[in-house]
Amino acid sequence: MELVHLLDHLDPDAPQAERHLWLIDTLHWVRGDDGNPQTSVARVRLLLDAVQARPEWLARWRLWWQRFTDAVDLAPLLADHGFAPRTAFLSEFGHRVRKKLLPGTPETSDLGALFDLLLPTAEDVRWLRALDSQTLQRIRELLFPHDGPAATAGLWERALLDSLVFSVGQITATGYAAEIRVRMSDSAKAERTFHQLPVDMENLRDAVLSHGARSPEALTAANTLRSQLDACRHAAYTVYAHLDAHGVSVGIVFRLRQLRERVLRAKSLIDCLQSEQPERATAALIADLAQVGQDNRSLRALIASSSHLTAAKVAERSAESGEHYITRDAAEYRQMLGKAAGGGALIGLTTWAKFALYGLGLSLFWNGFAAGLNYAFFFVLVQLLHWTVATKQPAVTAPAMVAKLRDIRQPGAVRRFVDEVANLLRSQIAAILGNVGLVIPVVMLISALLSQFNGAPMIDADKAKHVLHDMHLLGPTALFAAFTGVLLFASSIIAGWVENWFVFHRLDSAIRHNPRWRAWLGRERADRWASFLRHNISGLAANISLGLMLGIVPAFAEFFGLNLQVRHVTLSAGQMAAAAMSLGTEVLRDPEFWWAVAGVVVVGPLNLAVSFYLAFRLALRAQAINDASRHRISAAIRHRLRHAPMSFLLPPRPGEETPPDHSVDDLNIDGGEGDASRG
Repeated sequence: MELVHLLDHLDPDAPQAERHLWLIDTLHWVRGDDGNPQTSVARVRLLLDAVQARPEWLARWRLWWQRFTDAVDLAPLLADHGFAPRTAFLSEFGHRVRKKLLPGTPETSDLGALFDLLLPTAEDVRWLRALDSQTLQRIRELLFPHDGPAATAGLWERALLDSLVFSVGQITATGYAAEIRVRMSDSAKAERTFHQLPVDMENLRDAVLSHGARSPEALTAANTLRSQLDACRHAAYTVYAHLDAHGVSVGIVFRLRQLRERVLRAKSLIDCLQSEQPERATAALIADLAQVGQDNRSLRALIASSSHLTAAKVAERSAESGEHYITRDAAEYRQMLGKAAGGGALIGLTTWAKFALYGLGLSLFWNGFAAGLNYAFFFVLVQLLHWTVATKQPAVTAPAMVAKLRDIRQPGAVRRFVDEVANLLRSQIAAILGNVGLVIPVVMLISALLSQFNGAPMIDADKAKHVLHDMHLLGPTALFAAFTGVLLFASSIIAGWVENWFVFHRLDSAIRHNPRWRAWLGRERADRWASFLRHNISGLAANISLGLMLGIVPAFAEFFGLNLQVRHVTLSAGQMAAAAMSLGTEVLRDPEFWWAVAGVVVVGPLNLAVSFYLAFRLALRAQAINDASRHRISAAIRHRLRHAPMSFLLPPRPGEETPPDHSVDDLNIDGGEGDASRG
């Protein structure tokens, strides 16, 4: 659209929607299509030249601008744009979903909603920041002329003061919120920083209205307000220490981030009010608001920023559990073999129960639900007997390993991490050998006993052939094994989340000290239950969720016509043993059997690799390990594979140490590790 055409259609008497559409079209013309901010700046200058060159255009513009400012309020845009209306994570999530799905209308007096239509792209941020001081001065004179009426001349100053009042009010309300206030440190509560904040804001407002925005009184009041804002921000930061110790809440983290951003917004508004170059500060503020509009359309950014500490806490709690599954010497290696053998024996019973449930002829859902309960029951039993199932380990051992990287810049940190990789791999090999080594004979024994007393093995020949077909290496076995790895990782996330929830709500203390629970259980029994759940809630959540997912997810997928199955190495090995017992020794001559054996051999590594990779990535993100350090870690592992490959397979002999990887420890790291961003 040509500039002359735009200015000819500038109509101050048009309906509100048409006036706003004209402004949208004008800014679209300024933005252009080439993405060059300097071109947009040149167009701004051309627009200013054109308006000031023709008196009729200038008169219409000033009347249009007067009606625009009368119809909309600038202060809510400056104070609230980019913030959730109810300072809650779920409400902001729903708000962003609605903005993505529903179109906005220019027929509005809400300048915040109109702002997203005026400056909708990243190019707007760039050309706003590219505006030079001379052009900004001309824009200021056009919008707020010195020879204009007093109401027009003081519009921007009043809007800034009002927006500051709104911002400070929201900051104070967040600091007064019970969920924030009770989690502050004792020293932060004693300082009562949020109590003083409204008083300092009112002092600044009185100084500006009485003496001017840049008067000595106003400057002193502004400095006091800035200091108090920083004090409030630091007081709010003490809540993070409580969250670290007592569990993380996404909602609380979201409110703390909102408070931080509001403090920064308030300080930007003070800068605009008292800057020696107010037009420059204003342009920076408008560009920041446009950037906020871009950022606040992203659901992914909202989830990532608000759930970062939760992910870190889940990884940390998984790390505490994962330490129990890593063997570091020959004695622990043998102990792991024994625990895995016990787990394999129970999985043999699980296999028998699974095939017995098939005989009930249940419907699709109930068959999957029954299978899930079967898996969950035996997985929990394995946990309570302090045995282990191999494929459940990687999702919790990966965070334990990454915890070693917190001080990656310290000498030997990477080498110690590679030691943990070797320890983990040996542990997984021991666990798989123990599981598979005992599940097969247990299933064979059960099948032989059933044949002896019932005259039929665990499964009939048709079912056995179906098992061999399902396990075939050239079928979808590998895909199903990888999918099972995802479920294994998901169970670890559920376990970490449940434990965080349990700790956050102090349920162990509630069980131990709640009068009703004490009256029902008795003092000693309540104390035992509280201690048991505190130490086992993560494992119970992991085992129950994993068992139910292994049973229900395939049934749920089949409901939608998806042939999505699970392949768990220990369960698959047990099913293979049952099929072999049903078909007899002749099966050893059947190529189908050996293809199925090859499929089972592939299942174990894929279960482990996928679950470990996903957990490892989460833990790296939670510990803020940068790309340079990740490359260094990869180089260290490759170095160990070349120079000491057997360290990944066999435990060290007593007194034997792995030679240090000095060539790796001496590598430089480009960039440091940042702490988890806390807003």
